[in-house]
Amino acid sequence: MYLSSVSRPASADPPTPGRPGRRFALVSGNVVALGTVSLITDVSAEMVAAVLPLYLVLGLQLSPVAFGVLDGVHAGATALLRVVGGFVADRFRRRKLVAGVGYALSAVAKLGLLLAGRSVPVIGAVIAVDRLGKGVRTAPRDALITLSTPPESLGRAFGVHRAMDSFGAFLGPLAALAVLLAVGQSYDAVFVTSFCIAALAVVILVLFVRERPEGGPPDTPDGPKVSVREALGLLRDRPARRLVLAAALLGLATIGDGFVYLLLQRREDLGLRWFPLLAVGTSLAYLVLAAPLGVLADRVGRLPVVIGGYLALGATYLLLSGPVHGWPVLALTLALYGGFYAATDGVLIALAGPVLPARVRTTGIALVQSGQAMAYLVSSVLFGLAWQLWGPENAVRAAAVAVAVVLLGTVPLLASPSRLVTRKVPR
Repeated sequence: MYLSSVSRPASADPPTPGRPGRRFALVSGNVVALGTVSLITDVSAEMVAAVLPLYLVLGLQLSPVAFGVLDGVHAGATALLRVVGGFVADRFRRRKLVAGVGYALSAVAKLGLLLAGRSVPVIGAVIAVDRLGKGVRTAPRDALITLSTPPESLGRAFGVHRAMDSFGAFLGPLAALAVLLAVGQSYDAVFVTSFCIAALAVVILVLFVRERPEGGPPDTPDGPKVSVREALGLLRDRPARRLVLAAALLGLATIGDGFVYLLLQRREDLGLRWFPLLAVGTSLAYLVLAAPLGVLADRVGRLPVVIGGYLALGATYLLLSGPVHGWPVLALTLALYGGFYAATDGVLIALAGPVLPARVRTTGIALVQSGQAMAYLVSSVLFGLAWQLWGPENAVRAAAVAVAVVLLGTVPLLASPSRLVTRKVPR
């Protein structure tokens, strides 16, 4: 059995007829435009993310628990608003508009960091606004990708998009390092530069992304508006409910990039000026592996690729808590961590997309992402508490055990043969 393409329920969109040659195209122009927006946005976001752990933990002397709370807020506090954004995009079929609002919010938040000063509550609020923007935009963006791509090519489309996204993540820390080297240890300069880059991404979204792309599955624009009852009905649908639960379990196995990089910095006694390069190493591995793993997922099955990604995450945690040190181990850790993202980020949505009916697909994707984000909020707080009580090595060993336990519970949910009918995509 393969999860390389999940068959859709009768209410889902049919394949586009009469365009057999399109399956050989790499990806649609809309996917490239969305990838460009994500690339530029990630340059902006990773400029801030690369310096924020140092600023909070070493500059403001936050405890591991406090950092865990802020890190959880960074990814999970706005999870429910993802669902609201997804529903609004589905109801009014304005996915591009909703995504644009999200990108604009994240851009404005970069300026908010300038006003926050050393106030931790204000910094937390600004981070929440930034994540609100990400939460609002992610599901509409991913829904546009699914509507721009034939179902049998979703793994490839998400792989190309995530490769472009990760290229931005690769450039972001380098840009932050360049700014810091040019102006000294001035975090304000990083925040201002980040805002300018994020604003450029909004402009490209407005000019080049299409709301109703040609060549993808139909969006039934003339049908009745999606109701709240129809959207909530997703949770009564067993395949969708299993996807949301599986995503939440997988979120519990993730401790957050900031913790991973702080652990590496402590273990290898890296100089602070090199700290942003840890994110560069992860992004480089993600960049190299995202598209090939997306194609592999279309060929051999999306579930095996996702499982492999979480095995790489478990191996990353074991290396972080192991007795071996040195640059080779550091490089292997970053490669595995980037491989985890490449094998799971887009592939999980590619797995989920065809299961969700087109009319409420954005809402469904938002539910999956919200399940992960809420669980991530919990896991970040728990890991920060475990670090403070047990020490970093024991805490990360517990995280490795959590990965194994979560996989045991997740695989049956995603591989259930009763409703998720699968087939292998022909070569």
